[in-house]
Amino acid sequence: MVEKNFVNVFILGGGFMLIFTSFQTLGNIEQTIIDSIKTDLPSFTGDGYTSLAIIYAALSLSNWVTPSVLSAIGPRLAMTIGAITYCLFMASFFLPSVVLLYGCSVVLGAGAALIWTGQGMYLSQCSNTDTISRNSGVFWAMLQLSMFFGNLLVFFTFQGKTHIDERTRNIVFSVLIVVGIAGLVLLACLRHPATDRDSPVEVTPAVRPREAFLNAVRLFRTKRMLLLCITFVYTGLSLSFFSGVYGSSIGFTNAIGTSAKQFVGLNGVFIGVGEVLGGVAFGLLGTKTTGRCGRDPIVIVGGVLHLASYFLIYLNLPNAAPFGNTDAVSYIQPPSAVAAMACSFLLGLGDACFNTQCYSMLGGVFKNEPAEAFSIFKFTQSVAAAASFVYSSYCGLHVQLIILVVLGILGTVSFCLVEFAVKRERPALEREYEK
Repeated sequence: MVEKNFVNVFILGGGFMLIFTSFQTLGNIEQTIIDSIKTDLPSFTGDGYTSLAIIYAALSLSNWVTPSVLSAIGPRLAMTIGAITYCLFMASFFLPSVVLLYGCSVVLGAGAALIWTGQGMYLSQCSNTDTISRNSGVFWAMLQLSMFFGNLLVFFTFQGKTHIDERTRNIVFSVLIVVGIAGLVLLACLRHPATDRDSPVEVTPAVRPREAFLNAVRLFRTKRMLLLCITFVYTGLSLSFFSGVYGSSIGFTNAIGTSAKQFVGLNGVFIGVGEVLGGVAFGLLGTKTTGRCGRDPIVIVGGVLHLASYFLIYLNLPNAAPFGNTDAVSYIQPPSAVAAMACSFLLGLGDACFNTQCYSMLGGVFKNEPAEAFSIFKFTQSVAAAASFVYSSYCGLHVQLIILVVLGILGTVSFCLVEFAVKRERPALEREYEK
């Protein structure tokens, strides 16, 4: 039984790795691709940042209704339907149309809520109190491997190109869709999890969705959750920055050289290296790393890494970089590709610090209300990501970096305040347990 569930976790991680190899790669290059489409097809007025904003807005709203859907169809079918929406979104780029792009963005947002809520439920069903940390770490590490393969394809395909022509775009889209379909097949093949006494309590279809919503509203209003929401907002802002804005900014900076577009893909690879290293260090080894000194030192490290990367990005890339091809430069002249890739690694590693500890906090401190806590996390993060993609179309790079610095500091402090409170409560709980 244990082996069967562990195999289920590997299949789950493999499916997500393939699907997000496609989607994260496309998200990383979407604005760059759309800029090239506009050059070839002037009548096309779509915007990559707007598309991503719509996706995260739809995801945030859908998070409140997906529990009802999952109670009716279950997590496996929900993940399969969600995976289909990812494939449809990628296929829409073969027919450049503003209506199709934004319409598929809405559909994908709803599908993303299904696939992520289904993932959380299915992973819980495949785990017990002894294996949840291990299974979460394995899934996280496999998911972050998605940053490598698609971005390596982009790195070699975009080599030496200052304009991404239609043939090159179609090759990339075709490969990404095939990989996404392979992930869809894996998720469709997921088996029923084996259950035991430690398995989570099953959702009651007739009652649970309404109760979960009311409990989530109540939990959202508590002081502890409001403080954590500041951290969640920051993770959403940083996610949108390194997954959509930063890579495009590198590709649009002409002073990097003729290989600027090529570095868009390599940027994703280095983010992935940081994510995987962080996932392994703080996910798979989470018990050892957090048991001795708590979660706050890891989050502080993540905050420092991000602040360092923002400062280096400020020095390296021009303010106009997010908007399109530019000959402008910043303080480092010419811009350094090595520094840009170093920042990519720091962004990935810092993100792993924040996310692994947020998951640990939600799964530990709110273990009696995990569904409500995680729904608030995804809702808040998605709203912030959507807002970030909206202002990314209007605010220069340096203004965006200032916003990230301020929220990064506030998010780190607010997380630490909650962790300090949890540490103070722990001895009392242990004494009560001993009685």
